[in-house]
Amino acid sequence: MAITISEAELRQVVSQVLDKVQAAPTASYDSTQYGGRKLIGVYDDMNDAIAAANEGYKAVRAMAVEEREKIITEIRKLTRAEAPIMAQMGVAETGMGKVEHKRLKHLLVADKTPGTEDIVSNAKTGDHGLTLVEMAPFGVVGAITPSTNPSETVICNSIGMIAAGNGVVFNPHPNAIATSNYAVDLVNRASKAAGGPEVLVCSMKKPTLESAAIMQSHPLIRLLVCTGGPGVVRAVLSSGKKAIGAGAGNPPVIVDDTADIKKAGKDIIDGCTFDNNLPCIAEKEVFAFRNIADELISAMLKNGAYMIDSEQANRLAKIVLVEKTDKKGNVRKIVNRDCVGRDASVLLAKIGINVSNDIRCIICETDFNHEFVQEELMMPILPIVRVDNIDEAIELAVKAEHGNRHTAHMHSKNIDHLSRFAKAVETTIFVKNAPSYAGIGFGGEGHATFTIAGPTGEGITSARSFTRQRRCVMADSFRII
Repeated sequence: MAITISEAELRQVVSQVLDKVQAAPTASYDSTQYGGRKLIGVYDDMNDAIAAANEGYKAVRAMAVEEREKIITEIRKLTRAEAPIMAQMGVAETGMGKVEHKRLKHLLVADKTPGTEDIVSNAKTGDHGLTLVEMAPFGVVGAITPSTNPSETVICNSIGMIAAGNGVVFNPHPNAIATSNYAVDLVNRASKAAGGPEVLVCSMKKPTLESAAIMQSHPLIRLLVCTGGPGVVRAVLSSGKKAIGAGAGNPPVIVDDTADIKKAGKDIIDGCTFDNNLPCIAEKEVFAFRNIADELISAMLKNGAYMIDSEQANRLAKIVLVEKTDKKGNVRKIVNRDCVGRDASVLLAKIGINVSNDIRCIICETDFNHEFVQEELMMPILPIVRVDNIDEAIELAVKAEHGNRHTAHMHSKNIDHLSRFAKAVETTIFVKNAPSYAGIGFGGEGHATFTIAGPTGEGITSARSFTRQRRCVMADSFRII
């Protein structure tokens, strides 16, 4: 007898499964296989991985652009189909984020990462002939990827780098090896299915600092792309090679008294809690005009926020930020990795507060110098600082951003205020009157990326970011007018 199930029942079953995965403790995965199937493109030795990626580069270089696009189309198809698998793996392996939000991020990557259409040639003609400028591949790209958006970054980078005609070797974050390598395998399966090489992108079974050092110094690596914390970005930028660095941010939000306060409250909570604040573009601290602050807080509380007092905030700060002594004996505060990307309810439980899963964000009022304002936490904790006017708001928000030039947000209907803040903060992304994720194309216009290169200036990277310009000159000929 056939068994039928309605769409509503199916959604309920899927929701229950996702809830169980969300609540599961950090899982251990084999970084070389999945479900008994060996992952393609994963190597024990970085030198072998680079050699294989170089062969992939030779193969893709020999392809027509149309053939590259067929591979990218297949990558998009598999990413959509297997987004739930990678979302579940990402949460289970790292213990960070939310399964449903990670699924949505994979769909965003599949649908809005530019392909070969981003590679555009241009020409100039004049009395002395024609000059053609084309966007050429670098060769083999060495890429370092984070644990916060592991498979999303691998797939996004792969689409852009393959569209540009490169081969790729990844050195994933050690805390997300299996998830990253699953994405590498997906890209290679897509390549093979579309008639491309079986091994087009490569990765490591066990990435280490040593394997990263080999990658950074290897003569076949012509471009380095790093998406991660300030330490690894600095290492890549000091390699002596052409490098693209996507570093840290600490995005501030200004809310003035002309804003739609109810919408601002909802948008800020939606953006701040997306994947538990793991995206580097997410709202990290709020500067609210004093005369609308109470109304804004009320709107936040109606949208899943829970407010703690200053004493509770200070107790929580001692848990989510821990002291570390460097090699020189200096003591500094760093983010507690066990708290990054955790649910608000989990963080509140650490200070003895039990809440339902409806609570998405922890909010608190602080002064400007509070650690919650100054440190990029990457967890759903949102400090709110009251300000008297736009001058104070801009001054403090720019200071809190720490010159990262990454992302900033503002809720206002005052064009002068919006323009002044945008000019003062100089960030790569500036989102107005929307949740932060609109800045990478989710609910906003423009393409998606998870490599936002503020330090090196490429900004919202895409396929063209991974190319170099080549000029071909025909002197005194081919001008036909």
